[in-house]
Amino acid sequence: MTELLAVVTITLLAVISPGPDFAMVSRNSLLLSRRTGVVTACGIGAGVLIHVSYTLIGVGVLIQQSLWLFTLLKAIGAAYLIYLGVSMLRSAGAHSAPSSSTPAAVNDIAALKTGFLTNVLNPKTTIFIVSLFMQVVNPQTPLSIQIGYGLFISLAHILWFSAVALLFSAPRINARLLRMRKGIDRAFGGLLITFGTLLAMAGIK
Repeated sequence: MTELLAVVTITLLAVISPGPDFAMVSRNSLLLSRRTGVVTACGIGAGVLIHVSYTLIGVGVLIQQSLWLFTLLKAIGAAYLIYLGVSMLRSAGAHSAPSSSTPAAVNDIAALKTGFLTNVLNPKTTIFIVSLFMQVVNPQTPLSIQIGYGLFISLAHILWFSAVALLFSAPRINARLLRMRKGIDRAFGGLLITFGTLLAMAGIK
């Protein structure tokens, strides 16, 4: 019971902490659609399952102990976040006319892919999952229960970020903030570039 409470508490605290996942879901649900935001959240949940899977089969220990492998993961993650940020800044610049305030639609596959890659390439999620299973979950805990923990962590991500999507796509909030679309794209783009830059600098250090 103590282990379960620890897993639940740590997961909830980790999920609600701001980061690239939050930025992507907020932006997609606000500027694109509620459906796009929820599908992005599902992609994030799928990314979590990847982290859980390689941790359970032992690759997580290898990543944790291999400096060059973890540094490589950081570099890839940083490059992807910076790429997303630059894309948002370019998108903001491309819609200078007031009549261009409605963004182009994004299909479900693209939204799912964005959420998935944003999460699976985030080294902070790697650290969170690996540390949770290596330091909190007892090695003697049955595999079925460990898998259950992994499913819970994924579901927690999906539910939380779906709630974020519902909030930012609410008519009143959406109508007010959508007028500032260019500024929002620039803000989230700058935020992702900052995340990516800090990640890259941490990798160099």
